[in-house]
Amino acid sequence: MGRHHMGHPELAKQFTQDVERTHWHDKALWFVREKRDRAARNLPEWEQLRQLAKDIKTHTMANLAMYLEQFEANAQARGIQVHWAKDGNEHNRIVLDILKSHKAKKLVKSKSMLTEECHLNPYLEKNGIEVVDTDLGERIVQLRNEPPSHIVLPAIHLKKEDVSTTFQQYMGTEAGNSDPTYLTHAARANLREKFLHADAGLTGVNFGISDTGGFVVCTNEGNADLGAGLPKLHIASMGIEKIIPRAKDLAVFTRLLARSATGQPITSYTSHFHGPVEGGEMHIVIVDNGRSAILGNEKYKESLNCIRCGACLNTCPVYRRSGGHSYQYTIPGPIGSSLGASKDLESNKTLPFACSLCASCTNVCPMKIDLHNQLYYHRQDVVNAGLLDKKKEVALGLVAWVFKHPFLLDISGKMARKIVPHLPRSLVYSKLNEWGEHRELPDFPRKSFKELYKERKGGKS
Repeated sequence: MGRHHMGHPELAKQFTQDVERTHWHDKALWFVREKRDRAARNLPEWEQLRQLAKDIKTHTMANLAMYLEQFEANAQARGIQVHWAKDGNEHNRIVLDILKSHKAKKLVKSKSMLTEECHLNPYLEKNGIEVVDTDLGERIVQLRNEPPSHIVLPAIHLKKEDVSTTFQQYMGTEAGNSDPTYLTHAARANLREKFLHADAGLTGVNFGISDTGGFVVCTNEGNADLGAGLPKLHIASMGIEKIIPRAKDLAVFTRLLARSATGQPITSYTSHFHGPVEGGEMHIVIVDNGRSAILGNEKYKESLNCIRCGACLNTCPVYRRSGGHSYQYTIPGPIGSSLGASKDLESNKTLPFACSLCASCTNVCPMKIDLHNQLYYHRQDVVNAGLLDKKKEVALGLVAWVFKHPFLLDISGKMARKIVPHLPRSLVYSKLNEWGEHRELPDFPRKSFKELYKERKGGKS
């Protein structure tokens, strides 16, 4: 079975073969989640900000056509050329046409998940354009010919030794020198040459502001500013859902974004673009690529409120232990599982099941998107479409039957209490519970399952 035909379970199993890396990946992301928690606790108005952001986005998406038209008119009044793309292919053709009209051969890009979604890099490279990703993490995975494994931390699946080997191969750095400062300086020197000789710069868009016609890009490295400021040609790629109504709404989202993403009060650079550089051109390509269909679905339209902070990835117990590449979709983790299933259910049929339904993603989402409920609904869609794997169908059917008969749960619980403590530890932790290594088994309920079931049926907590 080829990698591109594997589902999440098979690819996750490959990732977890390296037990040490799996634990390291888990801890690294939980560290970021804890930073997010501290940042959120330091703002007494955190929950009010979340609700306000949700309300603004809900209103905007309900009036999206109006705000997009207003944005276009205001952008054009500022000298920005606006293009519309119905899908990824049209987006790529528009970008190529703009580059060709300027005889541009060298493009520097800042991080943009939309261009990853549209597969822009390979398209431009096939057409003779040199494309350089300038975000450090994106540059690392580009050199390794890998997709990003996280929407904020693209190379989080790699260790510094991996980066050292990659840079030695492509930049001639010292063999075996994995000092992060040394490697960063090497990347900076390499990229500075790319910036200075670039014919065009391309950025993503974090927020498009309808009432000004400008847009905002949030980075920590300043690469978007160099890419947009040095060449005379700036192209920006924006999904239709990135619009917010007013400039004064921006503060609500910037206060939530960096805290949710990395635990920072704000990104190092929050760059506003409201027109081309002197003597230059600015183009913005506004892309649908399936978003309108999601907007028209009551169950899933909230997923378009996402501001790409990555908090749901950092907290998800499945993502942390299975790695971003196991999702086989541009955006991994809970939000990607929902967006991927909405866009192409058959290709992404395993993603709604890459979830424990713990609701941690919903709890940390700054936009209060009901992610765990969406994934639950997507599971039902998979079943109704007849796409469920037969083994899983039989297993779930058996589990459903058992849960409808609480006395069976009671019997199995009693058997487990008697049998499990006497099983060899290697069997309990390695065969039945591979992820439970070094952890204690949970306590069994003091009450029988039958008693618990009766209490629930009676409305008791």
